[in-house]
Amino acid sequence: METLEDPELCFPQLLNASCMRPQRPHFETMLTYVLLFSVSLLTAFLNLLVVISISHFKQLQSPTNLLLLSLAVSDFFMGLLWLFQIMLMDGCWFLGDLMCALYQYLDYIFSSTAVGTMVLISADRYVAICDPLHYSTKVTQKTAKICVCLCWICSVIFQSLILMDNLQQPGRYNSCVGECIIVINYFAGLADVLFSFVLPITVIVLLYMRVFVVAVSQARAMRSHIAAVTQHSSKVTVKRSELKAARTLGVVIGVFLICFCPFYCVSLTNKDNLMNTSSAVFVIFLYYFNSCVNPVIYALFYPWFRKSMKLIFTLKILQPDSCEANML
Repeated sequence: METLEDPELCFPQLLNASCMRPQRPHFETMLTYVLLFSVSLLTAFLNLLVVISISHFKQLQSPTNLLLLSLAVSDFFMGLLWLFQIMLMDGCWFLGDLMCALYQYLDYIFSSTAVGTMVLISADRYVAICDPLHYSTKVTQKTAKICVCLCWICSVIFQSLILMDNLQQPGRYNSCVGECIIVINYFAGLADVLFSFVLPITVIVLLYMRVFVVAVSQARAMRSHIAAVTQHSSKVTVKRSELKAARTLGVVIGVFLICFCPFYCVSLTNKDNLMNTSSAVFVIFLYYFNSCVNPVIYALFYPWFRKSMKLIFTLKILQPDSCEANML
């Protein structure tokens, strides 16, 4: 009898209190573990490259890159938290109620900080394109640092209020030993969805729509100007400019919506049983995968990042005065 129950219980010694381990096909379980572990390492690695690049090379420490640095830091820790998510996928939490509450708390903080930083990046691009003459005076390194600090502080305070009950009494909502869940009341959940998803999404979309309109109008103005010189070159320039603006903005908005919308929809409709279905596992994978895509969208398209990676991989970053290298 004990032999049959051991594989099904998280804690076989606690027959009446232990949670049951979900029964899944072995191949599916191993594939999920390998995939999550690989993406976790990739996410942490890519974001760590961004952090090292911007932190080390002085020429890269512009206001915009400081925002990218904040995003990379939050996404780096999100990547590390994937390792704990693997444990939850298995259906058994072995680290205790306190670590469960701390894990969920940090997860919420890093996620909301990443979203907030994306809003700051959108605002930065809005000012840079829509008001370029005053950009250098409005957006400085000091301003960027203050905004980043406020973003992190607000995330910590907001998530502390949202998860107050779970932090005060870890494991209060667990129905058995080996479970790791948090329960948020209706009003706290509504505030979380509003300030962590609806409002940021609205701001990002509106700002980027305005940026897109201005970028297209500038491209058309450039076409009219170049048309006075040569008609052929203007036609090529305009097409490339418009397509590049549309592609970049479409990737930024599309990936963010694809990764975050399903998670919040599932959270609202089935929050307490989020881990019980394969579709929910895929939704959570998308949610975390956004942290892996962010450095690709915001950094890999920049030539300075490719140059910094070359210096890092060749260990030239360890040379004296390497921080003064010309990266632009």
